[in-house]
Amino acid sequence: MLDLSKLDFAKGNGLVTVVTQDASTGDLLMVAFADREALEKTLETGEMYYRSRTRGLWHKGGTSGNVQRVVSLTADCDGDAVLARVEKAGPACHTGAETCFDIGPVDALVELDKTIAQRAAKVPEPGEKPSYTRRLLDDRNLRLKKIGEEAAELVTACADGDKARAVEEAADVLYHLLVAVRPLGVTLEDVKDVLARRARPSKG
Repeated sequence: MLDLSKLDFAKGNGLVTVVTQDASTGDLLMVAFADREALEKTLETGEMYYRSRTRGLWHKGGTSGNVQRVVSLTADCDGDAVLARVEKAGPACHTGAETCFDIGPVDALVELDKTIAQRAAKVPEPGEKPSYTRRLLDDRNLRLKKIGEEAAELVTACADGDKARAVEEAADVLYHLLVAVRPLGVTLEDVKDVLARRARPSKG
């Protein structure tokens, strides 16, 4: 965790810049400032505190409930800025927007996985036509069959050297893959964790 003794508060007149990022999606949520007291409270409570020129010591979400739970705090190379990776309980911006930067989702796969999770949680009402995703989730044979079909189409596109079609088919494979593993309780984060472990340099 963050070593406050290695931060250069003097450079910013007692403050360091805090860049806050959603640990799950990678979205840039906000930029604020913190002094030693704010970071001490952050480390003590596990929730983000900042220092505002108007509010003073500021517990993010203390009033709105949109708290930010700390995943990690990392100082930059100069010790005058901190990257805060958090789990957010609600919108980060005071306007009600998810982030303070109107740049849309950073990771389209994360958004796709969220949509699949929403479809999995919603049981169709009697007489309501289920979505395609819901149909796949409810039919094991269908979702496994579709993975095979989409993979075969991707192989064909690659064999034909058809770049545009290969991109489309690759997107279809990723969608059907995420749907196929959802009934097992597997999420995109689980897959990314495995990839991250594999990407670490071997100590052997």
